[in-house]
Amino acid sequence: MHSTASHRPLLWITMALSLALGGCGINTIPTKRVAAQTAWAEVQNQYQRRSDLIPNLVQTVQGYAQQERGVLVDVTNARAKATQVQVNASTITDPAAFQRFEQAQDQLTGVLGHLMSINEKYPDLKSNENFLALQSELEGTENRIAIARRDYNSAVQSYNTELATFPGVLWAGTMYKGDKPMNMFGATQQAQSAPAVNFNIAPPGGTAPATTPGSAQ
Repeated sequence: MHSTASHRPLLWITMALSLALGGCGINTIPTKRVAAQTAWAEVQNQYQRRSDLIPNLVQTVQGYAQQERGVLVDVTNARAKATQVQVNASTITDPAAFQRFEQAQDQLTGVLGHLMSINEKYPDLKSNENFLALQSELEGTENRIAIARRDYNSAVQSYNTELATFPGVLWAGTMYKGDKPMNMFGATQQAQSAPAVNFNIAPPGGTAPATTPGSAQ
């Protein structure tokens, strides 16, 4: 009994210190870090979903528009490049690696938009059920990519702000010296590309959507 009683003051002191540290924000940086990393994983998940759709899409288009071989090759090559450039949760603080990933994905977005625009020249392709199903899946995936990128940017902004402002800056300089600011997606035209899978669009390099069906050559 005496031994148990003698440990009670230490227990209360430990609990009091834990509550005090928690109130001072010692857990805020790791909490926001995990939130940003989770958001990044969702970005990767949606990009992988898009990548998985592309082989079937290319095969379907090839069956109706073999003369568009150049576009098909561009899509295949862009997909291969985007697949090879990987950025994981431990390297999203590397500006160069993150930029390579973003540029590869944005390039793939552009050539996919060009691929989807050619359907106006091929009525049989335009009405093909498999193509329409893939087009719908791709459109939905592009929307999810845009949302995932937005949510990731929001989580990273919160995390980066915590590292640079009081009291987070104190913990960043002591308990979490290994934590670095994370990179954010830029608001480029291609990054906001969900409409690129619609049919009335211009090829990559154009700055405005096509005004009439079939105007993208």
